[in-house]
Amino acid sequence: MVRLTVDLIAKSRNHFKKKRGLSFPEYLKTLTHLHFSSKNIEDIGDLSMCQNLTVLYLYDNQITYISNLGFASNLTHLYMQNNNITHIDNLHNLQKLSKLYLGGNSIAVVEGLEQLHELAELHLENQRLAPGETLLFDPRTLHSLADSLCVLNVNNNNIDDIRDLAVLKELQHFSAADNKLRSMEELEDVFSLWPQLLLMDLRGNPTCRKPKYRDRLITVCKSLVVLDGKEINELTRLFLINWKASKEAKKKKNNKHMPAGPLVPYPLTSDFNVGPHPGYIYSHTNVQRWRPQPSLRAQNLQMNGLNRVAVSPAICSHVDA
Repeated sequence: MVRLTVDLIAKSRNHFKKKRGLSFPEYLKTLTHLHFSSKNIEDIGDLSMCQNLTVLYLYDNQITYISNLGFASNLTHLYMQNNNITHIDNLHNLQKLSKLYLGGNSIAVVEGLEQLHELAELHLENQRLAPGETLLFDPRTLHSLADSLCVLNVNNNNIDDIRDLAVLKELQHFSAADNKLRSMEELEDVFSLWPQLLLMDLRGNPTCRKPKYRDRLITVCKSLVVLDGKEINELTRLFLINWKASKEAKKKKNNKHMPAGPLVPYPLTSDFNVGPHPGYIYSHTNVQRWRPQPSLRAQNLQMNGLNRVAVSPAICSHVDA
């Protein structure tokens, strides 16, 4: 098993020339960058003598577990993509870490970053997930990164919902290509909360095939400069924004001139003294304004004070005959 230790550093030709004129312990204290990519490293040993380490390159190795980096309080860049890491652990002491590269591993849950308040870039693309598995985000990690994270890369991770990411209000670059995002409404809701967004890549998602996909996102993301690798023309943006505003204003105007309530059918009746012809359509306003008139029979009863119907002699003689 290949393990990264100070002995391995001592044997490295890349570092041998640099340490001339200094004792090895003194040289370790001056180290700011360590380049150990593609060395078949499986484990990180004791590197605590490298107290001024700021950049560590460990990509394209066989590392399964992040360990022994608690000493690196000055570390700002950590490159560990294309390893066999399954969990994000033991990074809480890296208070100055600003860029973290973990793409091409086997991470299923993004967690353990609650103490990294200066983290500006997080790269998690192409995780080797089990069939049907989706990259998930711990809400505690997301909330802790809300004020610092500017770049997030989650390409190709089976993601079908990004509502949890809405708290990342400082995002400027967002890459989520080759996922399973489908809902335009969801995207519009989330992106409207990212006022700093400049660059976005959603290529390869089902939502890209929706009508007016590009126009709708350009309208919502008012600071966006590049969408799916294509620059956004400012005149196009202004036209779309004005067109949307005009459309909404017209819709409000039409709604304002509509009747106060829904149209309702007046009950069918054969009594033509009760109201207008059967089937006449009334609005609530007209129903309240109209009052049924008393029938001729009711008028006669009121006038004569009788309990029987007043019948003309002509009609009576006709019936008797």
